[in-house]
Amino acid sequence: MEIKRTRRHEVSFSEGGIVCSSAEEFLKTIADNSADIVFLDPPFNLKKLYSSKMPLLDKKPKDDYFKWLTGIIDESVRILSPGGAFYMYHLPEIAMQIGSYAQGKLDFRHWIAISMKNGFARGNRLYPSHYALLYFTRGKPVIFNRPKIEPQRCKSCGEYAKDYGGYKKIIDEKGINLSDIWDDLSPVRHAKDKNRDANELPKKLFERIIEISGKNEKLYVDPFGGSGTGAIAALEKGMKIAICDILPENYLLIKKRVKDYLKNQK
Repeated sequence: MEIKRTRRHEVSFSEGGIVCSSAEEFLKTIADNSADIVFLDPPFNLKKLYSSKMPLLDKKPKDDYFKWLTGIIDESVRILSPGGAFYMYHLPEIAMQIGSYAQGKLDFRHWIAISMKNGFARGNRLYPSHYALLYFTRGKPVIFNRPKIEPQRCKSCGEYAKDYGGYKKIIDEKGINLSDIWDDLSPVRHAKDKNRDANELPKKLFERIIEISGKNEKLYVDPFGGSGTGAIAALEKGMKIAICDILPENYLLIKKRVKDYLKNQK
């Protein structure tokens, strides 16, 4: 099994910069001010068993988890270029703590709510219905695009689900501006739609992030690469990639998906 490990500045930022390593080790190999998008989807510390060889991967004591995550944020800030974009996907409770920490280092832009399907009430709390996607930039964003989306329609009659009043003609022609509530997507859970056993983030999420903050030839960095969907979305935009995952099976999956994608582009 080929496992690519690197020292500082040795990650190839051309098509296919893929590494099997811990997130913190991987980020330390990347030069200062070089990343245009940094995307984090870390383990949520919910005691899930991602690997029998690494049973404590998602079972850190609370204080240790926060220290680990803030260390990764510090490295992410270091590698982020002026005007670059930082995104982190997490549970609202952790996002609130991390958001407060990151705000001392970056400029807050949005708390994006990602709809949570099939949730259930926990104890004496309200029904949880969203994940948090934090969006920060290092100063004024160099790249910012506001995507347009199709308005939702009634499944029965086909008419718009919302009354847009006098703006209906504009909506018909141009669509609507993307808001900070994304209720048209959720994690991929069905086996037929996944590239691995664990749940995956939908490609549309990555496509929106890259549409907002990405550009051809810019660098997309993802130290928790998972199934590699973010890498594919970045490559489709013409971005360079630096992708990492600590699990060899995820690393090999990402590498295969990237290789297949590049082969199909020839």
